[in-house]
Amino acid sequence: MGLRDILTGRRQVKGPAPDRLFAISTAYVTLQAEHQISPAGSAAIVFQALATSEFEATLREMEEVVTSAGGDTGTSVSTQDDSYGYRWMILRSPEGSPSIEDLAVGINAVSGSIETAGHGERLLCAVFAFVDAHKQRVYFIYNYKRGFWYPFVPADGTGAGAVGTDGAAGGQRSTERELQLKAQMADELPIEPELERWFPLWGIPI
Repeated sequence: MGLRDILTGRRQVKGPAPDRLFAISTAYVTLQAEHQISPAGSAAIVFQALATSEFEATLREMEEVVTSAGGDTGTSVSTQDDSYGYRWMILRSPEGSPSIEDLAVGINAVSGSIETAGHGERLLCAVFAFVDAHKQRVYFIYNYKRGFWYPFVPADGTGAGAVGTDGAAGGQRSTERELQLKAQMADELPIEPELERWFPLWGIPI
């Protein structure tokens, strides 16, 4: 039984899962089989937290649901805030058993909960971590406001540095590698067509 089955059994889910977000659930097969890029077993949803009891209660409820479901699937949940005022809710698959579908279902459940509470505008992005044959970190980022994916490859392979959405903070990115991934995955994922909107995220904690 996957996280999808557990969550839909315990909580009313609003409508079908967004096709664009869930495209990663099939795209990863191509990444792994044809390009030797494997799931790292972690994903995160990034949003601006709101300092109200109602918003915090919504997040606690959703975290409890995903955590409870994770007891059956092995998915763990944690949160952390960054210096830019964004909150990261991080989901991790059990060691050695990465499940992109379970991670995508969990991420979608959190975003759906935030949207249902009327705070969809506070969603920034979802981030899925992968690792290539050279042990370099590769990230695929889903921009909620645009409804598109784009690859992000830190040149040092770690994503270390300050979290930011501009090139002024953080480190160097491997633009050539990102464009290669765009060409390889254009048929699998709805890729952001405007390259200037491929915002880097430094200090990704997954």
